[in-house]
Amino acid sequence: MTVHRIEETINGRTYQIEAMLVDPDRWRAYLVSASGGSTALMPFYGSTPEQAVQQLSDWLTLAHQSSTIPV
Repeated sequence: MTVHRIEETINGRTYQIEAMLVDPDRWRAYLVSASGGSTALMPFYGSTPEQAVQQLSDWLTLAHQSSTIPV
């Protein structure tokens, strides 16, 4: 099993992300919990580990942005 572990800092928070090969041309990226297991957050997929991690990082960036539209 091929796994890449990456540490990303997004909006001041540090995340441990793993990308795992699930098919010959398909990688799954997911957040790793403090205990070392995966989290309940949905995984993100890509044709390379970098692409899968980038999709997850992009989503986290969007999720943690402050709203610019008044409610």
